[in-house]
Amino acid sequence: MKKLLTLLFAALAATLQVHAQTRIDGVVSDEHGPLVGVNVFVVGTIDGAVTDTLGRFSFTTARTGELTLRAVLLGYEEQTLVADGARLRGLQIRLREQAASIDEVVVTASTYSVGRSSQIKTLDALDVVMAGNSCGDVVAALQVLPGTQKVGENGRLYVRGGDSEECQTFVNGMHVLVPYSTNVEGNAQRGRFSPFLFKGMSFSLGGYSGEYGQALSSVLPMETTDVASSDKFGISASLLDWNVGGTKAFRRSSLSFNADYTDLGLHNALFPDRNDWTRPYRKLSGEAQFKYEWDNGSSLKSYVGYDCTSLGLRTEGRELSLVEHNAYANATLQTTFGRGYRFFAGVANSSVFSDIDDALVRGDHYHNFRNEVHLKAEIRKSFSAAFKLSAGVEDYVRDSRKQYDATGYTLDYNLLAGHVDAQVRIFRTLFLNLSARAEKASYSPAWVLMPRVTLSFVPGKRFQSSIMVGRYSQSPEDDCLARGLGRLGQSTADHAILSLQYGTNRTVVRAEAYCKRYRSLPLLRDGVYTPDGYGYSRGVDLFVEDASLIRNLTLTAAYSFNDSQRLYQDFDAPRTPSYASRHNLRVTAKYGIGKVIVGLADTYASGRVYQAGTTPFYNSLDANVTWLAHPKVIVYASLNNLLGRTNVYRIDTDGTPVSESRDRFFYIGIFVSLKNSKAYDIANF
Repeated sequence: MKKLLTLLFAALAATLQVHAQTRIDGVVSDEHGPLVGVNVFVVGTIDGAVTDTLGRFSFTTARTGELTLRAVLLGYEEQTLVADGARLRGLQIRLREQAASIDEVVVTASTYSVGRSSQIKTLDALDVVMAGNSCGDVVAALQVLPGTQKVGENGRLYVRGGDSEECQTFVNGMHVLVPYSTNVEGNAQRGRFSPFLFKGMSFSLGGYSGEYGQALSSVLPMETTDVASSDKFGISASLLDWNVGGTKAFRRSSLSFNADYTDLGLHNALFPDRNDWTRPYRKLSGEAQFKYEWDNGSSLKSYVGYDCTSLGLRTEGRELSLVEHNAYANATLQTTFGRGYRFFAGVANSSVFSDIDDALVRGDHYHNFRNEVHLKAEIRKSFSAAFKLSAGVEDYVRDSRKQYDATGYTLDYNLLAGHVDAQVRIFRTLFLNLSARAEKASYSPAWVLMPRVTLSFVPGKRFQSSIMVGRYSQSPEDDCLARGLGRLGQSTADHAILSLQYGTNRTVVRAEAYCKRYRSLPLLRDGVYTPDGYGYSRGVDLFVEDASLIRNLTLTAAYSFNDSQRLYQDFDAPRTPSYASRHNLRVTAKYGIGKVIVGLADTYASGRVYQAGTTPFYNSLDANVTWLAHPKVIVYASLNNLLGRTNVYRIDTDGTPVSESRDRFFYIGIFVSLKNSKAYDIANF
């Protein structure tokens, strides 16, 4: 009997041990106060939590005994605690900010950091997925920022009165020729890249350094993640698309893949729009990365991505059929040599094939091929804590062929460029960025010299002001070059920007005034493009974000005033471009209730001017809900244009208003991580 009782007690004890749960909780802060969004987890498990607006976290784990707890937040040094589970209650974890380099301090005018430490505005990949009406699209998420303008018929980035072609995208410093997926008018295009591909983005609305060229208005540089430290595998599904991807981590390298299939057939069946589709919008895409790091800090990154888009549509008495192939690949190497010299080299290739049947009239055929090879090399050196210098050269080799029935053109040209950037700390609180860029296009005999200067006053971590002036250039679009008969050179824009910004852990306030002057824009006269176009764009951007009014509530407001006029393309007199609206306002609210986050966003844009009239104002009230169902499962749903307003996008030449293809858009998706070691990490890369 004693032996039997002993066995029963032993079995009971083992059962209790198996089902025992260790509770871990505490607060994470820095020298300024509580930190929100800190990822706290038990190393080697998926057990963890993210701190709330008061820096608090709480979760349970089945692990017992000695545990390794880690707290991670971008821009801060990681904190690791090793202790018995019983001692991990009521923790007070203090994180220290990573030291900022001189360029992180100086280059801030008109730049919004995404995924990096910043007291101005930060977003990470999860924010992109959950932002207002983004539906996981990087481009749509960025439109919450001031300076961007609502152009709903294509969804591209239009910045401070500039055309979408004036905003250029770079991945790891290398140019992307076409960063959007294709679509028909009235249906927003999406960015081609997954938000989980990147560890950081620095969206610059103007005033960028000499490193970046071929962009008259703005640049979007995006930096891919580093070598993965653990294996990952994830899947996601929605009414629109299905995705699968994963990463295999090795000691010094990692290999990642991601595949996605998008089909609007189901969505159109459940929520019909005004288009008469013969074949719903479909896109098949895949991407892969290989990354390798050496012990000396050198690194190799490579990326390749491809997508194929197709659709069919009955419109104006014809059956339009579109197929587009878009491939992009790049490879970059960074290494150190000599006495602290940093060398960067990269190569990228973009290829886009487009074919359209019944493009303009029944029975016609349109074909367009565009290719670009981008080569780049740069040397950087920090000579002291107060002086940093970089210099580089690059070449864009472009090939373009267009055929429309019996007419068309072939273009082959290259753009050679060089730049020098110097960053200087004049005094403890005064910083100067001097840069110069020179470009030479093979179709023009003249070099374009572009000096750029930024002076920043940074008395502390919370406040800074900057003034910036500079010149920027860009090659005209291929259609213009083909009809320019050798007359066109590069178009230029002169920027002047005054920036004031204040930020704390819970409040961000930013105000900027800007003015751009355009010269040598393509102007169509008697069937030939000349470099006689010109124009201006000026305005004010305001941005406020606050999380201090109500617990778990974050409010943002972004307002932009823009006054712009141009004489270019086929304009017969200077006028406001049809894509530029004078007033743009976006107000958002995000409220957390446990593991549920509810968001509202209201977007307003004043009417846009066409020759035949002015559109009514644009307004859309959007709602979204994110449920952190499990550390490995996130459910997201959104409904755009709750009130069902019919927004008009343009006025045709006969005065007919043209509205969007659907009044409302519903999206629901589920993101699942099947293998990872971090809480709420749904990145496959």
